[in-house]
Amino acid sequence: MGIRTVIRKKRPYYGKKEPYVISDNHLNRDFHASKPNENWVTDMTYLIFNGPKLYLSAIKDLYNNEIVAYHISQRNDIKLVIDTLKKAIKKRNVNGLLLHSDQGFRYTSHQYNNLLKRYNIKASMSRKGNGLDNACIENFFHHFKAECFHLYAFRTFEEVKDVVHKYIRFYNHHRF
Repeated sequence: MGIRTVIRKKRPYYGKKEPYVISDNHLNRDFHASKPNENWVTDMTYLIFNGPKLYLSAIKDLYNNEIVAYHISQRNDIKLVIDTLKKAIKKRNVNGLLLHSDQGFRYTSHQYNNLLKRYNIKASMSRKGNGLDNACIENFFHHFKAECFHLYAFRTFEEVKDVVHKYIRFYNHHRF
Protein backbone atom coordinates (compact mmCIF):
# COMPACT_ATOMS: atom_id res chain seq x y z
CA MET A 1 0.00 0.00 0.00
CA GLY A 2 3.06 2.30 0.08
CA ILE A 3 2.46 3.55 3.63
CA ARG A 4 5.57 5.05 5.18
CA THR A 5 6.34 7.14 8.21
CA VAL A 6 8.47 10.22 8.42
CA ILE A 7 10.51 10.54 11.58
CA ARG A 8 10.81 14.10 12.79
CA LYS A 9 14.25 15.38 13.59
CA LYS A 10 14.79 16.35 17.20
CA ARG A 11 15.22 20.05 17.70
CA PRO A 12 18.52 21.05 19.23
CA TYR A 13 18.41 22.26 22.83
CA TYR A 14 20.49 25.32 23.37
CA GLY A 15 19.75 25.80 27.07
CA LYS A 16 19.79 29.21 28.68
CA LYS A 17 21.31 31.96 26.57
CA GLU A 18 22.95 33.75 29.46
CA PRO A 19 24.46 32.49 32.68
CA TYR A 20 21.87 32.55 35.44
CA VAL A 21 21.70 32.91 39.20
CA ILE A 22 19.61 30.52 41.30
CA SER A 23 18.98 31.10 45.00
CA ASP A 24 17.91 28.68 47.71
CA ASN A 25 14.30 28.49 48.85
CA HIS A 26 14.73 30.51 52.06
CA LEU A 27 11.00 31.24 52.38
CA ASN A 28 10.21 27.51 52.30
CA ARG A 29 6.40 28.04 52.17
CA ASP A 30 6.42 30.07 55.39
CA PHE A 31 4.01 32.69 54.04
CA HIS A 32 3.94 35.12 56.92
CA ALA A 33 5.98 37.97 58.29
CA SER A 34 6.15 39.52 61.74
CA LYS A 35 6.67 43.07 60.43
CA PRO A 36 6.27 45.04 57.21
CA ASN A 37 9.01 44.76 54.57
CA GLU A 38 10.34 41.51 55.99
CA ASN A 39 9.15 38.94 53.40
CA TRP A 40 7.92 39.79 49.93
CA VAL A 41 6.87 37.52 47.07
CA THR A 42 6.84 38.34 43.38
CA ASP A 43 5.68 36.86 40.11
CA MET A 44 4.09 37.87 36.85
CA THR A 45 1.03 36.79 34.88
CA TYR A 46 -0.30 37.42 31.42
CA LEU A 47 -3.54 39.22 30.60
CA ILE A 48 -5.09 38.27 27.26
CA PHE A 49 -7.80 40.55 25.92
CA ASN A 50 -9.25 41.06 22.48
CA GLY A 51 -6.23 39.29 20.93
CA PRO A 52 -3.24 41.17 22.42
CA LYS A 53 -1.41 40.21 25.58
CA LEU A 54 -0.21 42.30 28.48
CA TYR A 55 2.03 41.14 31.30
CA LEU A 56 1.44 42.10 34.93
CA SER A 57 4.27 41.86 37.44
CA ALA A 58 3.49 42.33 41.14
CA ILE A 59 5.23 42.30 44.51
CA LYS A 60 3.25 41.36 47.62
CA ASP A 61 4.21 41.98 51.27
CA LEU A 62 3.44 38.87 53.35
CA TYR A 63 2.94 40.95 56.50
CA ASN A 64 -0.43 42.39 55.43
CA ASN A 65 -0.85 40.88 51.93
CA GLU A 66 -0.57 44.32 50.36
CA ILE A 67 0.56 44.70 46.76
CA VAL A 68 3.62 46.89 47.28
CA ALA A 69 4.31 47.53 43.60
CA TYR A 70 3.15 46.41 40.19
CA HIS A 71 4.00 47.12 36.58
CA ILE A 72 2.25 46.33 33.31
CA SER A 73 4.08 45.84 30.03
CA GLN A 74 3.49 44.60 26.51
CA ARG A 75 6.71 42.61 26.78
CA ASN A 76 7.57 39.65 28.98
CA ASP A 77 11.16 40.57 29.70
CA ILE A 78 13.66 41.34 32.43
CA LYS A 79 12.82 45.05 32.27
CA LEU A 80 9.26 44.25 33.45
CA VAL A 81 10.40 42.78 36.79
CA ILE A 82 13.18 45.33 37.25
CA ASP A 83 10.72 48.20 36.78
CA THR A 84 8.40 46.57 39.33
CA LEU A 85 11.22 46.16 41.83
CA LYS A 86 12.40 49.75 41.33
CA LYS A 87 8.88 51.01 42.10
CA ALA A 88 8.90 49.01 45.35
CA ILE A 89 12.38 50.27 46.28
CA LYS A 90 11.23 53.88 45.90
CA LYS A 91 8.29 53.31 48.29
CA ARG A 92 9.81 51.16 51.03
CA ASN A 93 12.87 50.44 53.12
CA VAL A 94 14.13 47.20 51.57
CA ASN A 95 17.39 46.74 53.47
CA GLY A 96 17.60 43.11 54.61
CA LEU A 97 14.30 42.14 53.01
CA LEU A 98 13.67 38.60 51.69
CA LEU A 99 12.20 38.59 48.16
CA HIS A 100 10.84 35.25 46.95
CA SER A 101 10.19 34.39 43.30
CA ASP A 102 10.08 31.44 40.95
CA GLN A 103 13.04 30.42 38.76
CA GLY A 104 11.81 32.20 35.63
CA PHE A 105 14.45 33.66 33.33
CA ARG A 106 13.62 37.18 34.52
CA TYR A 107 14.40 36.40 38.17
CA THR A 108 17.55 34.36 37.47
CA SER A 109 19.17 37.05 35.33
CA HIS A 110 22.36 38.73 36.52
CA GLN A 111 20.80 42.16 35.94
CA TYR A 112 17.92 41.43 38.35
CA ASN A 113 20.16 39.79 40.99
CA ASN A 114 22.67 42.65 40.84
CA LEU A 115 19.83 45.05 41.65
CA LEU A 116 18.88 42.88 44.64
CA LYS A 117 22.48 42.93 45.90
CA ARG A 118 22.77 46.69 45.43
CA TYR A 119 19.85 47.22 47.84
CA ASN A 120 20.80 44.40 50.25
CA ILE A 121 17.74 42.30 49.35
CA LYS A 122 18.08 38.57 49.96
CA ALA A 123 16.80 36.43 47.08
CA SER A 124 14.76 33.28 47.62
CA MET A 125 13.48 31.06 44.82
CA SER A 126 10.93 28.28 44.50
CA ARG A 127 12.08 24.84 43.57
CA LYS A 128 11.98 24.30 39.82
CA GLY A 129 8.50 23.48 38.55
CA ASN A 130 6.84 23.76 41.96
CA GLY A 131 4.06 26.36 41.88
CA LEU A 132 3.05 25.72 45.51
CA ASP A 133 6.28 27.35 46.69
CA ASN A 134 4.95 30.67 45.38
CA ALA A 135 1.25 30.02 46.08
CA CYS A 136 0.46 33.29 47.85
CA ILE A 137 1.23 35.54 44.86
CA GLU A 138 -0.41 33.03 42.51
CA ASN A 139 -3.47 33.29 44.77
CA PHE A 140 -3.53 37.06 44.30
CA PHE A 141 -3.45 36.68 40.50
CA HIS A 142 -6.26 34.12 40.69
CA HIS A 143 -8.45 36.48 42.74
CA PHE A 144 -7.65 39.39 40.42
CA LYS A 145 -8.65 37.44 37.32
CA ALA A 146 -11.78 35.87 38.87
CA GLU A 147 -13.07 38.98 40.68
CA CYS A 148 -12.12 41.54 38.07
CA PHE A 149 -10.32 40.83 34.82
CA HIS A 150 -12.56 38.09 33.41
CA LEU A 151 -15.68 40.15 34.13
CA TYR A 152 -14.90 42.78 31.49
CA ALA A 153 -14.39 42.96 27.74
CA PHE A 154 -11.43 45.23 27.03
CA ARG A 155 -10.62 47.02 23.79
CA THR A 156 -7.45 48.93 24.64
CA PHE A 157 -4.33 48.64 26.78
CA GLU A 158 -5.39 51.76 28.68
CA GLU A 159 -8.67 50.14 29.75
CA VAL A 160 -6.78 47.13 31.12
CA LYS A 161 -4.26 49.33 32.95
CA ASP A 162 -7.07 51.38 34.49
CA VAL A 163 -8.92 48.28 35.76
CA VAL A 164 -5.69 46.77 37.16
CA HIS A 165 -4.96 50.00 39.02
CA LYS A 166 -8.49 50.19 40.45
CA TYR A 167 -8.50 46.54 41.52
CA ILE A 168 -5.14 46.75 43.28
CA ARG A 169 -6.29 49.88 45.09
CA PHE A 170 -9.46 48.00 46.12
CA TYR A 171 -7.42 44.90 47.10
CA ASN A 172 -5.01 46.92 49.26
CA HIS A 173 -7.49 49.22 50.99
CA HIS A 174 -11.00 47.74 50.98
CA ARG A 175 -11.03 43.98 50.38
CA PHE A 176 -10.66 41.87 53.52
